[in-house]
Amino acid sequence: MIDIEEMILSMAEAFKSLSYFGIFLALCIEFVPAEIVLPLAGYWVYQGDMSLWGVVLAGSLGGVVGPLTLYWLGRYGGRPFLERYGKYFFIKPEALEKSDRFFEKHGGFVAFSGRFIPGVRTLISIPCGLAKMNVWAFCIYTFIAITPITFVYVYLGFYLGENWKTVGSLLDGYLLPLGIAIVILFVLYLFLKNRRNKVKSQRVSSFLNKNRD
Repeated sequence: MIDIEEMILSMAEAFKSLSYFGIFLALCIEFVPAEIVLPLAGYWVYQGDMSLWGVVLAGSLGGVVGPLTLYWLGRYGGRPFLERYGKYFFIKPEALEKSDRFFEKHGGFVAFSGRFIPGVRTLISIPCGLAKMNVWAFCIYTFIAITPITFVYVYLGFYLGENWKTVGSLLDGYLLPLGIAIVILFVLYLFLKNRRNKVKSQRVSSFLNKNRD
């Protein structure tokens, strides 16, 4: 069985020889773990081979281009399949339409918050593509989320120096609770918003009924 970490480390010198473009290229490959590449790049900063902000910029741009591959897969691969065969999996056209409306309103949040949840951040691009989320909005929200995460990974790799390998497991322990907290706050926001809209609708209906009487 291939050890992905060992494979990345064996390719490290090739990435390093390409400088910032090598980091960008590595992050463009969606299934290459950023948890390995970015702390390693931070270690290169520690060694004085690259600048911190140059690495962060290259990593952030690669962190946007990489997810686009899965976004397009969802949009032009999975979507036609679901539209044609979804009924055999109990997925009705109405469900797809509801998904489209949800992503039209809240797709930016989904693209943003999913980046903070380990194990989800890679695959979150697919439902964004399935729902035909605006590609520019997808890129913007992904960039906004991925840039601070990239900075933290790279900075910790720089700060810890030769102990950069511990960054991934250390940071994921913080990102998961943060991601869950963001999702909970969003659900609470939707609940309060729907409740407020219902109260407002009831008041309007009550007012109209009084005027009719």
